[in-house]
Amino acid sequence: MAGPDSPEQLTDLIERYNDAWNRRDVEAISSMHADDIVFHNHTAGERVEGAAAVAEHIAGIFRNWPGLRFTGRSLYVRDGLVVQEWTATGTHAESGKTATWDGMDILPARGGRFARKDVYSDSVSVMRQLGRL
Repeated sequence: MAGPDSPEQLTDLIERYNDAWNRRDVEAISSMHADDIVFHNHTAGERVEGAAAVAEHIAGIFRNWPGLRFTGRSLYVRDGLVVQEWTATGTHAESGKTATWDGMDILPARGGRFARKDVYSDSVSVMRQLGRL
């Protein structure tokens, strides 16, 4: 039987995870994080640690980007690791402008949950679309 961090199990986990993001279900997303999760958006310079702090951070993302949706572009899964490329679309709450941008997540897993979420995205594109560049 495949272990909790096997490619088969992680493929199922990332499918449920992405679905929860698109449903904006912070509780479901949080249930797929290790208690000591580190969420590091390298592009935005945001880093939070621990399940409660990460849940609040994600809730803030949803407040700032109502209707945020992700479409997968590519997915790479191996023992203990998921890497995915995505395209996001959302309306920025402050400006009311809609933006679309590409990004990538690196998600190491431990015990069938994600231990880290390292995010890299095209913030220059976002800033241009919001009229800030």
